[in-house]
Amino acid sequence: MNGLKFVFGILLCLTFVVCVGIIGYKSEIQFEQEIGGHMQRAADANTVVLATQEMETVLENMRMNGYTHGYTTIISFLRTPDEDVGFWYENMNASLGELKKVPQNSSQLEQSNVLMKLRETLTNKGEQGSSVTVPSGISRFPNNFAWALAFWFTLVLFIIGFVLIVKSLDE
Repeated sequence: MNGLKFVFGILLCLTFVVCVGIIGYKSEIQFEQEIGGHMQRAADANTVVLATQEMETVLENMRMNGYTHGYTTIISFLRTPDEDVGFWYENMNASLGELKKVPQNSSQLEQSNVLMKLRETLTNKGEQGSSVTVPSGISRFPNNFAWALAFWFTLVLFIIGFVLIVKSLDE
């Protein structure tokens, strides 16, 4: 019986590990590949043409993933402006519009000014360097509630599993 408790405890603990892994993948890898990385490339672009290409990719992926409206917070009365996905989307769309307005025969100074403005829009400078400006929790949007629920549910399973493992080792 102790062996069965131990194995069941391990399985319960693994559900939490898998859930955290999936959330990490969605947060760090998938979002970065589809949107965050392209935002950084647009901010780093040296030409309006390159920046425009990257911003078109950003907006296409934002539309494809449903990042066009809503808030990233799961509790409505706790919403803050920095979690407004609609504003972020409109700001990215406006940035692309500004890039497309730049004539091909414009001066280097005019192009540099537009690229500097884009860089300021897309990035924040912090203690750990520069990072792209996105609403907090955007990588799990629009399923933030489901991911939070999954995290807490599997955390409870982890605790139960841990208790089962400890009890099976004590017996």
